Amino acid sequence: MSPSLQEAFSSLKDPRIERNKRHKLLDIIILTLCAVISGAEGWEAIEQFGEDKQEWLRKWISLENGIPSHDCIARVIARILPAQMTECFIAWTKSVAQITDGEVVAIDGKTARHSYNRQDNLGAIHMVSAWACQVGMSLGQVKTEAKSNEITAIPTLLEMLEIKGCIVTIDAMGCQTDIAAKIVEKQADYVLAVKDNQKLLHEAVVDYFEEAIATNNPSLSHTQQHEETDAGHGRIETRRFYLSTCLDTLPDVARWKGLKSIGMVESERIVKGETSIERRHYICSLTDVKPFAHAVRAHWGVENSLHWVLDVTFREDDSRVRTGYAPENFNIIRQLSINLLKKEPSKLSMKRKRFKASLSDKFREDVIFAT
Repeated sequence: MSPSLQEAFSSLKDPRIERNKRHKLLDIIILTLCAVISGAEGWEAIEQFGEDKQEWLRKWISLENGIPSHDCIARVIARILPAQMTECFIAWTKSVAQITDGEVVAIDGKTARHSYNRQDNLGAIHMVSAWACQVGMSLGQVKTEAKSNEITAIPTLLEMLEIKGCIVTIDAMGCQTDIAAKIVEKQADYVLAVKDNQKLLHEAVVDYFEEAIATNNPSLSHTQQHEETDAGHGRIETRRFYLSTCLDTLPDVARWKGLKSIGMVESERIVKGETSIERRHYICSLTDVKPFAHAVRAHWGVENSLHWVLDVTFREDDSRVRTGYAPENFNIIRQLSINLLKKEPSKLSMKRKRFKASLSDKFREDVIFAT
């Protein structure tokens, strides 16, 4: 086993009383992780994987009393404190992810739609995750009670991460003065989308770019521009990026720690001869248009490489894991599985890697236990 993975999760506090411990906590965690990487999506499938792969598993974990039942696995995972699981996850990720200056860290939330528990009157869980776009790994996650509570969850997540020198991107929900201040405190830059939840700020940014670009206003001397064009599948898309260091028209600039510029992205799409234009607006701590353009493009990595994979490959939205802390902890295990599968160097898709892990002990060993 990779020492970093073993060490990271060995500090996890066992929620059981001593007389009920027939199976080691780390054995249950590793069994669950191996099973999920190999395609298991529920407790009975994890138990079945353990029974079928018991001989292989004994190379890595003791299993002194055999394979735990699916009820035992479910009870234990449902009782582990998610904050401790997240700490272990982040500790492991720090040991394997080479984060460099300029790394774009995209923060976004996702609801696991079928994780609600009507019996206990609990709604579906909403997890806010941080995704390192260049290295292609999840850095950590926290649960919120509802999507609206991302505002309080994001600073908590930022506090847990090492993001010095990174560029943090967040959608409009995260465009808050406290969040900007926390990012600057962590010695990182930010690109925050602006919409009507910051009504006066949004109007000022929109008005500035509409007037400056439409009238070729002299204030454009403060504005850098960058353009990119993509074509394919009958579609032509041109993206124009604008970044201005002119903040004179903004309200309450002093409230936004580290604010140095405002940005706009204009996306012009031509599909089957019809043209559509979309504009998005941002506040930034950057002063160069090219890193701004890169950060805006990279932000969608959290949607395409994490949320889409959780939904489509790991079928998270269909999961009936609902009891106690199990939905949160299972999400963390899925994200750890994604990190391990991403780290495996072959060019196979995530779906094919999981399928291969279900068939090949050697491939599964390389994914999970390679040093």
